[in-house]
Amino acid sequence: MKADATKEPIPKNPWVIQFLNHLATDRGASVYTQRNYAQALTEFCRWHQQERQQAPDWAGLVRDDFRSYLRYLGRMALRRAAVRLRFSALRSFYKYLVQLGRLESSPIKNLSMPKVERRLPKFLTVPQMLDLLKAPLRELEAGPKTGRESAAASACWRDVAWLETLYSCGLRIGELCGLRVEDLDWAEQVVRVRGKGKKERLVPIGAPALEAIRHYWSHLPRPPAGALPVFLVHPKKTEPIYPRIVQLRLKRYLRLAGLDPGLTPHKLRHSYATHLLDAGADLRSVQELLGHAHLVSTQVYTHLTTERLKQAYDQAHPRAYRANS
Repeated sequence: MKADATKEPIPKNPWVIQFLNHLATDRGASVYTQRNYAQALTEFCRWHQQERQQAPDWAGLVRDDFRSYLRYLGRMALRRAAVRLRFSALRSFYKYLVQLGRLESSPIKNLSMPKVERRLPKFLTVPQMLDLLKAPLRELEAGPKTGRESAAASACWRDVAWLETLYSCGLRIGELCGLRVEDLDWAEQVVRVRGKGKKERLVPIGAPALEAIRHYWSHLPRPPAGALPVFLVHPKKTEPIYPRIVQLRLKRYLRLAGLDPGLTPHKLRHSYATHLLDAGADLRSVQELLGHAHLVSTQVYTHLTTERLKQAYDQAHPRAYRANS
């Protein structure tokens, strides 16, 4: 979504307000979903006001209204995925109104959407991932040596721990920041993850990640316990680390490791899934580990492994030349 959409006030229509509250409470949608859906509804209201000189009458809109909006978005040269995201919000809003009995059917139902361009997710190779995991320690070694534990040193140990945990468990950034001490089962080496829509899942966590967490806690004035966050924003505070810090620190470590600083925390999740499939994990298991509701969301990673197999075949097999090449 465009950043300037956040400057627009959320429509004061009671149905919209009720829907956004429903997302936050009943559905337990992530803050990103709440933000994106609010922006999508806001953008539609702004377009309708400019185009029709009045706020939208949600109950009176028909399919042609949304076809007009779709054409408008097309003229804006938005990516297809961005267009589909806006209509996903509108579709969910109307589905909610139908469930409440405010409408008999959705005017967006069966509206044809532009197909999303298939783009393979970026990921790090195993050696690249190992270099990244070592980056915070490299920064720690290069830093000034002090007699007592500094906040900067504690932050480096924390970053080692969350990097190891992200890669070990394939978490979304919101899931990582939401981890609590009570979610860790040290004996069974599993972690309880609160995913999208308040869904919980158990994910294995490797010994290196658990050891990194232990080591990080040993550098705190007081190790967290119970419902406190696993990763703290500051060694002397009890608030959890927040996504923006993770994003900025990751950019820093990517540069230190000689990797693309434009890679996001979600790319570590892509790396996790790709490495599992490369090592022989089955697709259904990876789906459960990632917390995907639908297998199709996981299947994109099979294209990565297939492409790599083709490359290996082309390079190694004596009869691997392609027809019409």
